[in-house]
Amino acid sequence: MSSFVIHGGHSLSGTIVPQGAKNEALQVISAVLLTEDAVEISNIPQIRDVMRLIELLQKMGVSVEKKSENTYIFQAANLNHEYLKTLEFVKTAGSLRGSVMILGPLLARFGQAALPKPGGDKIGRRRLDTHFIGLMNLGAKFDVDLKNGFYKATVNDRLKGTTMLLDEASVTGTANVLMASVLAEGETIIYNAACEPYIQQLCKMLNRMGADIQGIGSNLLTIRGVHKLYGTNHRLLPDMIEVGSFIGLAAMTQSELRIKDSSINDLGIIPEVFRHMGVEVNQENDDLIVPKQDCYEVETFMDGGILTIADAPWPGFTPDLLSVVLVVATQAKGSVLIHQKMFESRLFFVDKLIDMGAQIILCDPHRATVIGLERKIALRGIEMTSPDIRAGVSLLIAALSAEGKSTIHNIEQIDRGYQLIDERLNALGANIERIS
Repeated sequence: MSSFVIHGGHSLSGTIVPQGAKNEALQVISAVLLTEDAVEISNIPQIRDVMRLIELLQKMGVSVEKKSENTYIFQAANLNHEYLKTLEFVKTAGSLRGSVMILGPLLARFGQAALPKPGGDKIGRRRLDTHFIGLMNLGAKFDVDLKNGFYKATVNDRLKGTTMLLDEASVTGTANVLMASVLAEGETIIYNAACEPYIQQLCKMLNRMGADIQGIGSNLLTIRGVHKLYGTNHRLLPDMIEVGSFIGLAAMTQSELRIKDSSINDLGIIPEVFRHMGVEVNQENDDLIVPKQDCYEVETFMDGGILTIADAPWPGFTPDLLSVVLVVATQAKGSVLIHQKMFESRLFFVDKLIDMGAQIILCDPHRATVIGLERKIALRGIEMTSPDIRAGVSLLIAALSAEGKSTIHNIEQIDRGYQLIDERLNALGANIERIS
């Protein structure tokens, strides 16, 4: 288990470029299974979860050529279906949450699929019902082995288009059903579809491959099935979670940062939420600039009530940035109620922040009240462990702003979502040492 040793209290400065979007990568890389033609994908982040998915596809028989540092060419012409029955497949796919995304493409193209219970962050219950029920609506039959956590899915002939209402606006659930629908017979209508930029990107990629998807950007998708998809080129968006993390980092460390090529039009309300926290975020072309601020003051509601920041499906605020916002609130002037609606374990890292000197009341598994210290009392360095990707980077931001030395263990969690984060931040003036 590797660790970061951080010497905090240093202001950073310079320009940083966000990596390609992790969540988009897991979807569009799975989509290469829908065609036997070559698909070129660029701006792929070199992070653990994405590399594991690429490794899984290679073991399944997908040809993978690394064209450049972040550009890969995939060709799923000759798959080894016997591999899906091996213990190695169970181990590899079971270590990755994103492996669930191969179900839809495999069912649509080959009529059969298998999957062990996916891994990923331990941030509460993350059910797969939306995926399974959506695929069953299209005609798939599931054989579930609850004892061993293994799922098999088959379809007699060809998936059949239908009308369905997703029980939740799940991004990965929408992606899975969408990828299955493009090769289904007839028309599929999906109500309550997720409409995040990453889903929009997937839809546009599939349409370039020959699919017929309408309603892109809305929560009502209409898909007319086709018999065959073809190759294409696709470039990932910059990762909106990295962009938000860098805004929070600049605020906490009193730094001036330029976040280059941020694809601002695809960030939704992320910059505005930080502005509600009193953080100045400026725009120059497609760059975001966060100037150095000695203090930032949290807004209140018009009636004087405490500001509440809650997650919600797009175009609401992404749950992946609530941990970062919570950390930023610890040094603000004013108080904030953080309401994490989707995952009941994602706020349990606040005990580490309290040990660092933050004033936080954990109301229940979903809500925390943060009383800003207004920089009158600096956080202090401590030893801690990263519980998941987003909490891990939030603790890293806290440590970079704290006085003294901090140690973060289990940084493999951070590496799952942030590419070479120590090297990139050290280039801006941070003092982070990686210890194996």
